[in-house]
Amino acid sequence: MKKLILASAVAAALSASTSFAESTTTNTSNWQGSFIFEGLYIDRSTAEELEIPGMPAGGHGHGLEDGLQAGHSEVVVTGNITEKLNARITAAILEGEDGEAVTAELEEAYVESQGLLTDGLNLKAGRMYTDIGYHSNKHNHEWDFADQPLVYEGMFGEHATGDGLQMQYVPATDTYMQFGSELFIDEEFPSGATDGAISAATLYAKVGGDIGTDHSWLAGIGHWQAMDITDRSSEAHDHGGGAAETPRFSGDSTINTVNALYKWAPNGNAKERNLKLQFEYFQRNEDGQIDMVEEDGNFDESSTYDGDQSGWYLQSVYQFRPQWRVGVRHDRLKIDNTGSDTDVLEEAELLSEGHTPQRNSIMVDYSPREYSRLRLQFNRDERSPVEDDQVVLQYIHSFGSHGAHAF
Repeated sequence: MKKLILASAVAAALSASTSFAESTTTNTSNWQGSFIFEGLYIDRSTAEELEIPGMPAGGHGHGLEDGLQAGHSEVVVTGNITEKLNARITAAILEGEDGEAVTAELEEAYVESQGLLTDGLNLKAGRMYTDIGYHSNKHNHEWDFADQPLVYEGMFGEHATGDGLQMQYVPATDTYMQFGSELFIDEEFPSGATDGAISAATLYAKVGGDIGTDHSWLAGIGHWQAMDITDRSSEAHDHGGGAAETPRFSGDSTINTVNALYKWAPNGNAKERNLKLQFEYFQRNEDGQIDMVEEDGNFDESSTYDGDQSGWYLQSVYQFRPQWRVGVRHDRLKIDNTGSDTDVLEEAELLSEGHTPQRNSIMVDYSPREYSRLRLQFNRDERSPVEDDQVVLQYIHSFGSHGAHAF
């Protein structure tokens, strides 16, 4: 089922692009492509890999890597299939770890209706970002900082993406409202193996509006749920020189979130000056069992597991001149996991050890033109007990045309 949904989305997009080459109609054949390049130089005060104690490690990026690197570049193709049906394909080009070759990863491949059934109702099928939060559907080049908030990395890993179906409804009201739901058929973190069944479901709602000409706001709530997770794997651990063991979680997982956004621009003109305040809070509960599995597949030891993790971030970005912005951000997490055997949870690295993961960031960026940006960022990263001072120099440039970014 999962492969069928993804394959159908890709096939529809490719067939539409072929039709474009043969068509002389301009109202629906407006396919366009872009390449978004990212270059990074990162200097860290420690060479140790950064972990978040107590967070399941299945999808973590482990922070920024030291040195000069290609970063996260993207190839994007978008266009219309019909007047009310469009498609998007996004492929990420990533530099491999430890000297490995450059790799490509399909991040998005979906078809989306625009009022296909009724005005205000949109349907999407394929590989997509979840929309339960504000930051959750943003691409890397849209981020206001070089890295994503810690709570997203802890809850979803590198990207909050999956294969499935999405339904959104925006009623015709003076106050902006959006209601949505998603069904994912995905075996990746944070849901886990499901043998083709529905692995996770979401519900979310957002409301926003304008206050005069200078102010605008958006607020939302979201719920993510995965039932009957089976053998969700984390990273292997080697304790005492023995065979590596892999923690596997089986049980249920829920994530609840709230988010709020405020924007200010004098007379509504954001090109000259503007201010953005952004806040999100996530809370996850997991209930089930942790099994330590050896390389040969044998179960070594087990423990019940009651996972309680939460986190939030608050950031502000101020554009004080047309091409210049400054920003500050604070991240903080709280982990309180319990179980019947603390030794097993310790081996699985699911105990916080009394540490409160947090990070403080400050950045300044310069955009000489609309599709180019140079950013300097400083992080005091305390996600692990080992503090890491990070200096990040980031360059982003977009070639070709792509759609405008969301609010």
